[in-house]
Amino acid sequence: MSEHTVKNVVFDIGWVLVHLAPTPLLQLLRAHGAEVEHLEHVMSRINLNEHESGRLDGAGLLFNIANLAPRRPSPELVAAAWADMFDPQPRMFRLAERLRSRYQVYLLSNVGDLHWVELQRRFRLHELGHGVVTSFEAGVMKPHPDIYVQTERRFSLNPAETVFIDDRRENIEAVRVRRWHGIVHAGHNETVGALRALGVVTE
Repeated sequence: MSEHTVKNVVFDIGWVLVHLAPTPLLQLLRAHGAEVEHLEHVMSRINLNEHESGRLDGAGLLFNIANLAPRRPSPELVAAAWADMFDPQPRMFRLAERLRSRYQVYLLSNVGDLHWVELQRRFRLHELGHGVVTSFEAGVMKPHPDIYVQTERRFSLNPAETVFIDDRRENIEAVRVRRWHGIVHAGHNETVGALRALGVVTE
């Protein structure tokens, strides 16, 4: 158990609270002639980092996605497929809700405006905790240190009293440099065990 009491629990969104289910998007692109086998084939070719950093708007992202197909689908079809990509993880939602009664709970995610609108509409993620930092609003993405600095300042976080849950090791390594606690999320049970090891009450 840490010598500092954890008071703040910060959740990533993608692959923690929701998984990505890209089948509708991939099927749409393939139906219009695109050779895309996996989501990574799409993500690496659409300037996603620019979008999730707030420098490429939603219309620009949808244009880039449509351009992957020789027969370009309509913006409306692309927008619907891009939004229909989330597989919620109910146990992780319930964990965040339980923690909210004892701790300050925040969300910190690399996400663009289109997906954030959908995440709020479908899952009311903006109400899950006590505050949210999104990369498109921050203008910088994890694991760049500035997004953690902004999070600390916005919520007056003491790093030694803060734990971050994220599926990517490089993002956890970045917060540990700043003296946050970090948990590399592999699944609900493993994350609950790691929280308990920090003295966090999860029930």
